[in-house]
Amino acid sequence: MLERINEEKILFLDIETVPCEPDFDNLDNKFQELWDKKTSYIQEKENKSGKDVYEKAGIFAEFGKIICISCAFISKINNTKSLRIKSFFGDDEKLILSGFIELLNKYYYSDGFLLCAHNGKEFDFPYIARRILINGLKLPKLLDIAGKKPWEIKHLDTMELWKFGDYKHYTSLDLLTKIFNISTPKDDISGSDVSKVYWEEKDLQRIVKYCQKDVLAVVQLFFKYRGEELIPEENIEIIS
Repeated sequence: MLERINEEKILFLDIETVPCEPDFDNLDNKFQELWDKKTSYIQEKENKSGKDVYEKAGIFAEFGKIICISCAFISKINNTKSLRIKSFFGDDEKLILSGFIELLNKYYYSDGFLLCAHNGKEFDFPYIARRILINGLKLPKLLDIAGKKPWEIKHLDTMELWKFGDYKHYTSLDLLTKIFNISTPKDDISGSDVSKVYWEEKDLQRIVKYCQKDVLAVVQLFFKYRGEELIPEENIEIIS
């Protein structure tokens, strides 16, 4: 199946998210109450309070926000593949999402295009869609999946592809890059560090570079799944 997909029709992506506030105490009383309800199982399992587990808020679209979306797209000239990476990032989530929506509506609007991410079906795609609605924006076609049949949803997931039907199996991007000998995106920070780097160190550019490495790893993993060569470094371009 994968060899029949035109890689030039795929938009690869990765997102970085953080808690919507730097600390639990910054939430109003109602949001604190709702956070306690949302994370009651986590609190019980880890024997911690809602405040103690607030560092996990970034993984929930209702309590987090997107600070970076990195997108990668492939072009071919004379059978030579090149990759371009563009990132939408900043403190204003609505601006980030508006830029991403504009990209999709302008270039990825027909049925022939697909989105691809690692664990995208469980995290990136629904997270982006929820935050789009929360910000009062309109869903682009590739994320507006309500009422669609499974085969009509144009989403690829490199983690799902690795499962081969095993629904219990979870494999991190970090592990897959290791076993396929792909340059790791975890050579500086990891996902668990992003909130601290953003809220405490205020180093957004470091997070953007990490996000770009992640989406590059997803692209290279896709080609490994097809038994093809990796895209060489000299054929990769970061665009503004």
